[in-house]
Amino acid sequence: MSYVTGGRGQYAQENRISRIPTTLIQDLGYGKESSETILILDVGCNSGDLSVALYRHLQQRAVSENTTQTPHVDLHLIGFDLDEALIIRAQQTNPFPENISFIPLDITEDTPRQTQLQDYLSRHGCSRFHLSLCLAVTMWVHLNHGDSALLHFLSRLASISQHLLLEAQPWKCYRSAARRLRKLGRSDFDHFKTLQIRGDVAEHAKNHLESCCGMEQIQCFGNTTWDRRLLLFRRRGTDLPQ
Repeated sequence: MSYVTGGRGQYAQENRISRIPTTLIQDLGYGKESSETILILDVGCNSGDLSVALYRHLQQRAVSENTTQTPHVDLHLIGFDLDEALIIRAQQTNPFPENISFIPLDITEDTPRQTQLQDYLSRHGCSRFHLSLCLAVTMWVHLNHGDSALLHFLSRLASISQHLLLEAQPWKCYRSAARRLRKLGRSDFDHFKTLQIRGDVAEHAKNHLESCCGMEQIQCFGNTTWDRRLLLFRRRGTDLPQ
């Protein structure tokens, strides 16, 4: 089962990307040196379409009224999903194989394959990703693995991220997902009826990231059409851009 069973089509891409500034990397204080390598992680990348669209979006040159182009940013992105068929499709259609990688991975499992992310960071001489993207993924982790798994998932992401862009599905999406499953004649998600984290899931996620993971919210890019907030967090102690 993919982390993302919907919400990454063309309309979904444009809906999210239009809210994210092309200068985000520079706004976070990165890319000031032409030789700087910036690493981005896309969690639950599906078939890679949104990963590629975001890569293109963030690679655009930011030009102000009084300055020339900003230095070239050596941007690298790695996306993962637990659905190997989707990853194969992403790899086959990847237009930037030198800068974008896709791997099959289930981050909710403690397996040796988890070392792939650490190996990727080590190859680029980094201890954490400069920016991690977690867009419309939390609900699937939550429904399939429960409350503790959701919190562990957020903690794991925070531990390998300098900045984290989070889009958590609201509770009404949980109810819709459970309804769709019943219409297909299948039983409820294993944990749906026993979940204690309910209501404003994004607020629960924010509280956990800020109280337990050393992160702090620094920006909200508004709500998508589906009424999901795009929240940007940074690791405490990360210098503010000058």
